[in-house]
Amino acid sequence: MREFDVAIIGGGIAGLSLAYFLAPHRTVAIIEREDGLGYHSTGRSAAEFVLRYNAPEVCKLAAISKAFFDQPPAGFSDVPLLKQRGGVMIANAEKAARLETVFAEERVANADLKRLTVDEAVALVPILRREYVAGAFYDPNFWDIEVENLMQGYLRGARRHGAEVIERSDIIAPRRDADGWVLSTSAGEIRAQVIVNAAGGWADPVASLFGVDPVSIVPHRRTAITVDLPAEIDALTLPEINEIDEDFYMKPEGGRLLASPADATPCEPTDVQPEEIDVAWAAHYVEEATTVPVRRIFKSWAGLRSFSPDRLPVIGYAKDRPDFFWLAGQGGYGILTSPALGALAANLLIGGPAPESFAANGLDATIFGPERFQR
Repeated sequence: MREFDVAIIGGGIAGLSLAYFLAPHRTVAIIEREDGLGYHSTGRSAAEFVLRYNAPEVCKLAAISKAFFDQPPAGFSDVPLLKQRGGVMIANAEKAARLETVFAEERVANADLKRLTVDEAVALVPILRREYVAGAFYDPNFWDIEVENLMQGYLRGARRHGAEVIERSDIIAPRRDADGWVLSTSAGEIRAQVIVNAAGGWADPVASLFGVDPVSIVPHRRTAITVDLPAEIDALTLPEINEIDEDFYMKPEGGRLLASPADATPCEPTDVQPEEIDVAWAAHYVEEATTVPVRRIFKSWAGLRSFSPDRLPVIGYAKDRPDFFWLAGQGGYGILTSPALGALAANLLIGGPAPESFAANGLDATIFGPERFQR
């Protein structure tokens, strides 16, 4: 029987980032039920990096993560992890006043914002439908995340320090003996002293499997489509488009236009598929807000975004269970916050304090503890 200090359940961005930061200090196994890593959420994300427009705590996690994205360790990636995209926030006539309010609020912290006239917005984003746009502003601080390079960087670094990946393996009937947890995997039985629950949408069922009270993490379905752009549009220079209240968003993807109705529908943890109504809404928004004709939908898909009741991550040891650690509930921002949360979880698992960057950004890491949901 092979023995590890820590077994991470889940090979998405949460589990991989933790393995990267933890493997230099502990022996680590990553156990993934699917054929590939990052299958359900990480690989289906639009993967944008922003410093604003999320909950204050998430914005601080993004600020902490930015240093890693900008200057990853030597050899982590052959290409920059962030590619500047820029973003245009738009509103129709009914929400023009709302846009002005958001612009005024956001400009207090972001002097880079630029208010756009309708003519300026259409000049910057030629596909915008002039009749739809009643207000707009531009934020240069939107970046595309090179997700595959980020995942592979985490994976290579973890493996370089001895972490093992076990794919295509469900955990069935784990048992606790005097020497730790015993898990049956596709590679045989392994023993681990600590279990990390990085199972995304399956976090609560995994907790129950190990006899730990769930914390009400609920997966939500989000849908996206891609459609062809007109031949004269340069997808490389097209900014991201966001409706002011996130009724929808659009961005270039593989030379086409990705569009999402920004749905967040509670669902069961599963290999989620797009619903026809959500695909239809995505196409509707493309034709309502832009001049791009939707003659065909090149691709449609859905992914899971898993939220805790307060929509903040759940990170830390289960109450009264020093052998079970939560790393879940990252919602739709798991990729952009992965450097911060991976480093935080690793520090806690080796018995250390939160990284200094948390205090430097005014963020108390104890707010993410699972005890806030457990009696």
